[in-house]
Parts: sequence; C-alpha cells; structure tokens
Amino acid sequence: MEENKNNSYKVVSYNEGNEKKEKSSIGKSVVVPFISGILGATLVVGTCVGVPSVRETLVNTFATPVQTSTTNNSNPTTSNVTYVSLQDYSETGVAVAKKVMPSIVSIKVQFSVNSIFGISSNGATASGSGIIISSDGYILTNNHIINSTSSNSYYQVSEATKVSVYLYGDETEYEAKVIGTDEQTDLAVIKIEKSNLTAAELGDSSAVEVGEFSMAIGNPLGMDNSVTSGIISAVDREVTSDGKTFKLIQTDAAINEGNSGGALVNAKGQVIGINTLKILDTGVEGMGFAIPINSTKDITDQLIKYSKVKRPFIGISGKDINESMAKQYNLVVGVYIAGIEDFSAAEKAGLKIGDVIISADGKNITTMDELNEVKNSHNIGDTITLKINRSGKEMDINVTLEEQP
Repeated sequence: MEENKNNSYKVVSYNEGNEKKEKSSIGKSVVVPFISGILGATLVVGTCVGVPSVRETLVNTFATPVQTSTTNNSNPTTSNVTYVSLQDYSETGVAVAKKVMPSIVSIKVQFSVNSIFGISSNGATASGSGIIISSDGYILTNNHIINSTSSNSYYQVSEATKVSVYLYGDETEYEAKVIGTDEQTDLAVIKIEKSNLTAAELGDSSAVEVGEFSMAIGNPLGMDNSVTSGIISAVDREVTSDGKTFKLIQTDAAINEGNSGGALVNAKGQVIGINTLKILDTGVEGMGFAIPINSTKDITDQLIKYSKVKRPFIGISGKDINESMAKQYNLVVGVYIAGIEDFSAAEKAGLKIGDVIISADGKNITTMDELNEVKNSHNIGDTITLKINRSGKEMDINVTLEEQP
C-alpha cells in the first residue's frame, strides 16, 4: 500500500476493540475486525475476506474468440478479443466454494473480564474463523482472535478461558486446545479432538498475480459459511498496523467482522492467504489484506512442535539514523545502538551503546526493519557480520545469533 506521510489515520489495534488510537500508519486506517466489550458485552473478532484466482483453463476451455479490426496509419491490423462466459465463471465459484467450505470452521472464544466493579460473570466473547490444516484436528487462525487481551483504566480482558469450534454442517460444539500463538505474525494454531476432517489444500502464494479472481470464505457477523469474491489487488503490500509491519496480499473482496482467520483461496480451491486486516475510512471500499500462506508454513510447524516460534536474536534496541539526523548529531546513516541486553549475543560479541550499524552480511543497513530482515534470514546459532561505525572508525563484528527470549 502506498504510504502517504502527509496524512494521519486511525488504527484500531488487535486487542483494543472499540478504543481507537491516533497513529501514523499506511495512509488510511487499518482495522483488525475486532470489537471488544466489558461486563457481558460481546467481543467480536472480524474476519477479513479475501478472493482467489480465476481458473487458468477457464478462457481456453470456454471463451469464444472474435476477430475485430482496427486501423493504424490506414493499415488494417487484426487482434483477438476474448469473451468469458459468465455461466462458466459462476460454475468456477460454485466448485471452489463446495471444495473449501468443509475446511473452514467457526470459532467462538470466551474471556473473563476484570473491571473496577469486579469479575464479570458473563465475561466477553469473540468470534472468528479458522482453517483445518490436518485431518486430525489442527486448525490455523489469527492470534488476535485467540489471544485478545486488552485493557484500559476501567477493565482488563484476560486470555481466552474457552475456545469452541463449529465445523461446516455440524452444530456440535468442539472445545479446542490452544497449541501455540505468535503475536508477531498474528497467527495461532488450535486443535480439536476429532479425526477424518477435511484439510484445506494449501496453494503457492508466491505464484499469485495481480488481477486474479479470488474468493474469501469465513463467518462474518456470525453468518457461517459466507463467501465473497473479487480480484487480487496487489501482492507483497507493506501494511503497518499496531506497530507491526506486514507484507500482505491485497484484495478488494468484502470484509466484515468475524472473517479473521478465514481463507483467501484461488480458483483451484487452494488456500493462498489468511484473511486478517481491512482498511476502514470515509470513501474507502474494498481494501482487505491476507497473510500469504507460504509465510505461515514454517510458523505453523513451529507452533505445533514448540508451542511458540523460535527466532534468532541479537539483543539490541536501536534507532534509525537518516541523513538529516546524521548531520545533526555528527553520526553516520544506519542503526544507532541505544541499548544492549545483558548476556545477549550483542554483548558477547562486543557491540557497544553508541555504535552505528551500517551493514549486515554486506547489505547496507539504514533501518531496524532492514537489520531484522537480514537477521531473520538466518537460523539460531548462525553467525552474521555487522559493520559498525564507532566514533568515526569502521570495524566488522561477528555476532552469533541466539534464541529470542
């Protein structure tokens, strides 16, 4: 999404429900479809609806070529115009919905609420969607559905006290166990004790193209098994929400509360994304975002295996130094080390407060995001080489990455 630095917008965080914070983010207000309440109020978690790609064979199989003539400098030329049957387009959507719906679940979450008046007996509730990823009951969803803690001066919403799952065409309530959550990627895995489930087929989100037809399936506003359609508006769109920057698939499919954690699928019925964000502002329609499915696979495996995500860790806090700041403070462009954690990889390597990191593994570094990108491309135990500027002198320092606490 293009960032407009001259505008400010309202961002509703994952865990703050209706409380809105004024902050600069992506040029519009990014809304995680989530509404929190207290003392018996309902905590509603939205599902962003996405859209899959058109079946590649649709045009070749059903289209009718028509010859048309145009003129250019009085010389006639011939071009082919292809018409696509709306009936075949409709049949594609029907086939995809029938394939994917059995793999989408409705999720209901209960929380306890501590307020200035005591603990609410009714608590708060949230709803969302999830995707069955294995026949033995593992379900992928959003972290902000399962881990929706929030607070203000009047109340505090705790972690989930109960997570219930409802399968397609089955009114039975299945209580789910939280296997693992990851706030950084907004992903979570839960599990129900049931076998022979229909696991979703996962696609290749790196192959998604702008303009593809797509479909989103979820449970908006409690209306289970709803589908919406549109196109892929953009890929690798950088979106900042609640202080975190994501690279997401953008779609123009309708998005409503309750769809978070649902599937964005292509015309083969393959999941290409996890619906998670939308933009809500005056004059804005059809701007929803999904986490690319490829980026979830390693996270999902780690959540199932370790109940958390193991990430490499340097152990510094830093501040981005641009050219203007570098001139003002007699520094160089890079990442200024403002703090170093005790016993961390940074401390062991000999990094010091006041050092400015200017490159990592030979790549120029100007921001913490760039440094983290290099760091996250490595595994725990790997060694990366940081070039720093210390009091005007450059030097290389090797840092052996440790596990993030």
